[in-house]
Amino acid sequence: MSPENETNPVTPQEKGAGRRLSRPALSPGLLGAAVLIAAIYGSLRIMSLEKEVARLSRQVEESTKRVEEVGERSEEALIRASQAEENALRAARGRDQAEQARAEYERIAESAKQEAQQARAEADRVRQEREAELERMQKALSRIAETRRTALGLVMNLGEDTLKFDFDKATLRPENRELLSRIAGVLLTSKGYRIDVFGHTDDIGTEEYNLKLSQRRAQSVRNYLVEAGVDPEIIATQGFGKSSPRVQGTTPVARAANRRVEIAIVDSVIEMLGPAGGRKK
Repeated sequence: MSPENETNPVTPQEKGAGRRLSRPALSPGLLGAAVLIAAIYGSLRIMSLEKEVARLSRQVEESTKRVEEVGERSEEALIRASQAEENALRAARGRDQAEQARAEYERIAESAKQEAQQARAEADRVRQEREAELERMQKALSRIAETRRTALGLVMNLGEDTLKFDFDKATLRPENRELLSRIAGVLLTSKGYRIDVFGHTDDIGTEEYNLKLSQRRAQSVRNYLVEAGVDPEIIATQGFGKSSPRVQGTTPVARAANRRVEIAIVDSVIEMLGPAGGRKK
């Protein structure tokens, strides 16, 4: 061992440090290449990150669109559901109204049916009463003069054997007044009638003259019935002249029979009811 080493001994750590310091340093070319590689790697890494960010952005946009579309479809579905509910409620109200209307119609129809049945029953009762009254009147009037039934009442024929008019005259004879008084007595005991008095003449004379003469004869009978107490409002007159002879021919007997007056007693109640029993409008 040399004296120098003995004087300045070297520790193992110093030996190692010496070895590290003794390694050769990197050349400038290698250092530049390393920096370039690091830069390229960094750029590639950045580009990859940018692509990833762009992909994620597109996914976010697509997700946002899908959410918006779902929201729109949900809103449309809610609107359709609301409309369907409103239509269902409207239909339910319509069904309820239809049911109520049908029930009301059935109630009214049943009520009308019952009223119609009651009206028919009442009409039948009134008709029976009026038929009985007509029969009574016919019997009473037939004792005075010829009286026949018609669809609406009675017709009295006051011809030559009961009510006599002189030729070309319309004046009532005293015996005619007594006859008409008896007729008025029967009429005054009944209600619900109207009276038509029809005058007739024989074939002698013109149609115009005989028409006026027949009207005067009918008016004479009406005036007497009014004096006897019959309501003038229910008595009407009409002259037929020589147009409706009761007996054909020109003999004195035929002409006397045609100088007559007829009294039609019309049951105004039955006339109002009509032939079917329902009241006329």
